[in-house]
Amino acid sequence: IVGVLKPMSGRVMLDDRDLAGMPAHRVVRHGLSYVPQLRNVFSSLTVVENLEMGGFIFNGDLRQRLEKVLLMFPDLAASRRKLAGDLSVGQRNLLGIARALMLDPKVLFVDEPTAGLAPDNSLLIMKRLSEIAKSGVAVVLVEQNVDLALEYSQSCYVLVAGRNRLEGPVGEVRAKDLNAIFMGLAEPTQPSSIDPL
Repeated sequence: IVGVLKPMSGRVMLDDRDLAGMPAHRVVRHGLSYVPQLRNVFSSLTVVENLEMGGFIFNGDLRQRLEKVLLMFPDLAASRRKLAGDLSVGQRNLLGIARALMLDPKVLFVDEPTAGLAPDNSLLIMKRLSEIAKSGVAVVLVEQNVDLALEYSQSCYVLVAGRNRLEGPVGEVRAKDLNAIFMGLAEPTQPSSIDPL
């Protein structure tokens, strides 16, 4: 979706434009940002330098955008001169998210932001992502902590062995036996479809 791999089939539609097959550097220009699970920051750069790298093609006032993003992440604002490699894992994950926001994206893809984090840090990240979604950015989250993801989501796709097995509003998805579906022991009855991006 984000242009890292060439798709074998399908389309990636955003604002009536098919992004499928575009390289990552072009996808990001159309309003789609991505935070990978691993290596999501430049460890040898400071917090501010990481944010500047994230805004490398930003068309507006980069300093103003940087300060606006730092307002959303007070922990990072207090550590602005710290090297990213010296931050905690949770802070690095927040910095990866903040860096992706530097281009003021329409869609933010986040891969496993709570992996390996203590529950308190996981909640902090999910709350930040929820605030970002409320600001008008569509947040697409890949998360193995199903209960936590469902708590903060509006709609859900359940993937099993790389295939979409179930989709719909969170309330309908929660009503299914997700453990059995994940294990291949139950066929989901499809809830009402949600609109794709």
